[in-house]
Amino acid sequence: MRATLAAMILLTSTSLTQAQLTQPTTAAAKPKQMATVPIRPAVQAPADTANAMAQAERLALQSDLAWVGEYNGAITGDVSERMVAAIKEYQKARGGKQTGVLNPQERNVLADTARRRQESVGWKIVTDMVTGARLGIPAKLVPQQASDANGSKWTSPTGTIQILLSRRKEAGPTTAKLADEEKKQPGRNVDYTVVKPDFFVLSGLQGLKKFYIRGTSKGDEVRVMTILYDQATENTVEPVVIAMSSAFNAFPSGPQPGPPPRKTVDYGTGVVVSDDGAIIADREITEGCIALTMAGFGHADRVADDKEHGLALLRVYGVRELKPLALADGVATGVEITGIADPQNQGGGSTVSSVKARAAEIGGDGDAVLSPAPALGFSGAAALDASSKFAGIALLKPVIVAGVSTTAATSQAVLVSSGTVRTFLKANGVTANGTSTDAKAAVVRVICVRK
Repeated sequence: MRATLAAMILLTSTSLTQAQLTQPTTAAAKPKQMATVPIRPAVQAPADTANAMAQAERLALQSDLAWVGEYNGAITGDVSERMVAAIKEYQKARGGKQTGVLNPQERNVLADTARRRQESVGWKIVTDMVTGARLGIPAKLVPQQASDANGSKWTSPTGTIQILLSRRKEAGPTTAKLADEEKKQPGRNVDYTVVKPDFFVLSGLQGLKKFYIRGTSKGDEVRVMTILYDQATENTVEPVVIAMSSAFNAFPSGPQPGPPPRKTVDYGTGVVVSDDGAIIADREITEGCIALTMAGFGHADRVADDKEHGLALLRVYGVRELKPLALADGVATGVEITGIADPQNQGGGSTVSSVKARAAEIGGDGDAVLSPAPALGFSGAAALDASSKFAGIALLKPVIVAGVSTTAATSQAVLVSSGTVRTFLKANGVTANGTSTDAKAAVVRVICVRK
């Protein structure tokens, strides 16, 4: 009996345990599955990114895009769909991702390309002596100038490009009335018109030439700028036309825009490239000096320059135990820039220092843009490759907005390759015989004193 009772208790206990371990099979007992959506960070629109820039940076960006032929709007610094589209077209042309926002390398390449375009046409801001107007002139394209009482004219040697600045008196002029008068000139076929309260713009065909007109008035004085150019020159001239339109100031007043005045004392860096005293430096830093000194070496002569690449050849005499740098071959992508910062950047000191930078090649000659740009005083500094050889010279260039230098934006930096330096030296009878890899021993402070 006891055995039977024990067996029944054991059977009941086992059944309860199994029931506890068995999961319910009803649908209501299953946990509810919730759909999840990944949270992604908000992506800032290209226009918002541009609006976050300083005004000077937006002006410089629009100007550079215009100079490379991607932007054909007014250079005002205002962000627009046209500006964003121009950025994307520029990225597309370079085979990049069309984000509408330039990364640092793209921005540096754009700035250097625009600068080269400006230099290639001889872009400069001038004041017309007849009218007093300020305008940008591509001096290399239109080297011939003539003036009379009614204005001035700049032309190319064959007349394919003409720039005319005229003035006249007219009672009660309005921009709408002036635009209509210009439209009625013989042979003009207008295909684009903008009339604002303070200026008007027309463009189209005049005979076989394309034309662009911008005009305005003040009181009874009317001033009009007309640009005529053969259609065969369109690719060269049209970026210049946009820059000229934005730079045109028919009735300037107060301080005039233009390149900042040269400093009374300018500081740069020079690189010793031969044991007989040859030094490579920045052409701009060493121009117009009444006294040119190499700190620790004394007086230096400027014996040659290279306008295209911005180089100057200096020479010091009677200095012994120079340690010229060994020149590298080929193009470096990562460089170490060794120079001497402006005294104001180091409490009046003259310490040699080095910074890292990336080089993005912009031409077949090995020249490149540098990012980030080094500090003031480093223009003319030595750039060394991974083997500590002289890969080129670093030059600081001011940002140019429609041909006008501005100190409000950061300077751009370019690397003039060792191959370009070697060619320049050879053309001036200098043999680069350096063997040193000690950049700190081969750089010197360049001091230019002007009136």
